[in-house]
Amino acid sequence: MHVRYSYLPQQFGQIDDLLEEIRRFVATGDFTLGAPLTTFETRFADLIGTRHAIGVGSGTDAIKLSLKALGVGHGDEVITTANTFIATVGAIAELGARPVFVDCDDTYCMDVSQVEAKITERTRAIVPVHFTGYMVEMAPLMEIAARHKLPVVEDACQAILADIDGKRAGTFGITGAFSLHPLKNLNVWGDGGVITTNDDAMAQRLRLIRNHGLRNRDEIEILGCNSRLDTLQAVVGNWLIGTTQDITARRIANAARYDAGLAKISQIRLPPRPATRKRVYHLYTVFAEDRDGLYAALQEAGVECKIHYPIPVYLQQGLKAFGYQKGDFPVADRHATEIISFPCDQHLSNDEIDYVLDCVRRYYAG
Repeated sequence: MHVRYSYLPQQFGQIDDLLEEIRRFVATGDFTLGAPLTTFETRFADLIGTRHAIGVGSGTDAIKLSLKALGVGHGDEVITTANTFIATVGAIAELGARPVFVDCDDTYCMDVSQVEAKITERTRAIVPVHFTGYMVEMAPLMEIAARHKLPVVEDACQAILADIDGKRAGTFGITGAFSLHPLKNLNVWGDGGVITTNDDAMAQRLRLIRNHGLRNRDEIEILGCNSRLDTLQAVVGNWLIGTTQDITARRIANAARYDAGLAKISQIRLPPRPATRKRVYHLYTVFAEDRDGLYAALQEAGVECKIHYPIPVYLQQGLKAFGYQKGDFPVADRHATEIISFPCDQHLSNDEIDYVLDCVRRYYAG
C-alpha cells in the first residue's frame, strides 16, 4: 500500500462548482481587495471569534506585519521558540530585530517557564508558536507579557481552531497570525495569510500597512508594503471555509486512531494530551526510538512520513550570525533526533492509518 502525505489531489479533485465561481469572479474584474476578500475576512473572523480578520500575502507576512504595526524594528529583540519553521524567525529578522529563543517542552511548543529570564530592556514582543496544532500555555505567558507590558503576537499558522478551554488560537494576543498555505488545515491555491485581532486601532493600521499605507487612492497615511491576500485566493477560501470544522474533526479522529494503536508500541512515546486542549493536528507528530531507522523503513514500505525538523532552526546556517551554539536548547536538539510525523489529513482512510500502524509495529518487532 502507498500512503501519500499530500492530500491536495483529493481535496481539489472535484471542483466544477469552484471553477464556475471563479469564472463569475473573473468577469467582475474585482481582483484587488475585492468583495470576495471582504466576505472571506468576515467569515474568518467569525470562525476564530475575533472582531477583525485582515487578509495578507502569507502567514509569514501575518507575523511580520503584526510586528511592524507594533513598531518592532532594527535593534529590537523578539522572544520566540527554538523549535519552529523558519518563517517565524524570518519575519522577525526581516524587520531588523533579533530573535531571542527559548527552548521547547514535549508539547513541541515554547517552554513558558523560560520566557521571563529572556526579557531584556530591548525586548519588544513575544511570538509564541502553536506548533503542530498544539497550543502554547497561553495563560501564564499572557501574565508574563502583561507584567512586562509586552505585546504578544501568536504564530497560529499551524493551529486554526485549536483552543485552550474553548478560547481559540489567535484570540489571546494583540494579533494572531494564520497561514493559508496549501498544506494547512484551511488552505488556498498558493500563499496566503490572515491576521486576527480584537483591537480596532490595530486592525485599521494593519489594513493600511498591507496596502502601501494608502488611506485612499491618492493619500498615503503611513509607509506600508504590498501584502494583500489575492481576491482570487479569497474565492477559493470562501469555497472551503465552511468545511473547516469538518476537516478539523476528521483530523482529530484520525489522530485518536493513531494514538490508540501507537500507545501499545513501547518504542513510541506520545506527547501530552491534556483534556483542556483542543489539538487540531496540522501535524501528527510523536517521539520514536531509532527514529531514522523507522523513517527509512516506512519510506521503503510506501508510507510518506516526514520529520519536522531534522535541524533545529537556531542551528541553521542562515541564522549563524545570531551566535547560537549547539546545545543552547537541548530539548529542541533532542526533538530533532526523536520526532516523526505521519499523514493525518481529512482524506486519509482507516485502512491507510492501520497500514501505517502495522508498518511501525513490524519495524520494532524486527
